[in-house]
Amino acid sequence: MRAATPATQRRLIINADDFGFTPSVTAGILEAHAAGTVTSTSMLVHCAGWEDGVRQARAIPTLGVGLHLNLLVGAPLAPVPSLTDARSGRFLPLGTIVRRALSGRIDDGEVTAECEAQLAALRDAGVRCTHIDSHRHVHSLPVIRRAVAAVAAGLGLPLRRPVESHFRAAGGVRSQIHRGLIGVAWRVTSAGAARTRAPDHFIGVSMQGTRRFARHLVAAIDGLPSGSTEIMVHPGRVDEALGQIDGYTWQRETELAALLSPGLRERLRRGDPSLIGFGAL
Repeated sequence: MRAATPATQRRLIINADDFGFTPSVTAGILEAHAAGTVTSTSMLVHCAGWEDGVRQARAIPTLGVGLHLNLLVGAPLAPVPSLTDARSGRFLPLGTIVRRALSGRIDDGEVTAECEAQLAALRDAGVRCTHIDSHRHVHSLPVIRRAVAAVAAGLGLPLRRPVESHFRAAGGVRSQIHRGLIGVAWRVTSAGAARTRAPDHFIGVSMQGTRRFARHLVAAIDGLPSGSTEIMVHPGRVDEALGQIDGYTWQRETELAALLSPGLRERLRRGDPSLIGFGAL
């Protein structure tokens, strides 16, 4: 049998979002990494689990850590009035950010400044950044996309391309609407955005929020096309602190159980697809 070439090999990054969100979320991600199923993660800067996350990231060099750009939770690191509430100084909610982006009321220079400040925070903490993505995929929105792509391109960092093109719809109606909206936004904002590196394929939004996550995850892996694919996951342990700031709770436990399952671990040990991090792109 002819050996697979790099162009035909199936290579897989399983990236866990929200590292550093809370210590409980970080703990779940680390469990999945120790089990051999999560190869990469994306870290939120200066959230509730920041200090714990920094310690963990520095202690585990086998786990690639990217920036999970945050323009929604807590307060910014740079002056960004177009992204924040004038009274509290905290980031605006997602709905308001979307409306401002669509109406051209977000300043691209402020997005650039905040992205660079968060990257600097990772660097100053001793965490080497492997890639960039964003909380709730805000980097697919107008203005924000252009600014973040320019930063990623300037640093030679891969930037998540959150468009699912080949995976059969798996989750419920809400996840499919979400997937469709992100895909449309990404295509619309491609004009004028800097070219950035990314895996050939992406899967993740369509599987969010389903209790059949384990089944869909294995099906996605079995059906991967040739080339590189990022599968986005959100594993985590849930505690009271997480429940107070985020609605994605039991779903994290469901995803973690799937990533820790003996069946998935055995499936991935077969070597097809080969597991990689963003540094191998």
